[in-house]
Amino acid sequence: MHHYTPEDLIRFLYKETSQNETGAIEDALQKDWTLREKLAVLKASIERLNSALEKPRTEAILSILRYAVSSETVSQ
Repeated sequence: MHHYTPEDLIRFLYKETSQNETGAIEDALQKDWTLREKLAVLKASIERLNSALEKPRTEAILSILRYAVSSETVSQ
């Protein structure tokens, strides 16, 4: 039985495995509950990372732009 690393499972999740690897991992997932658990943890982590991305507040962007304009006038 092949032991799949977290890197193998991440490649599988992002569809970066070959057809042979994909088939082998899918077979292993059907037979090995610990591998399914590891895959579930990785899926949840990816979902949390994707949802954690936030945009900066408008106030912060405006402050940066004001600073850039004031710095530009000082250095000229």
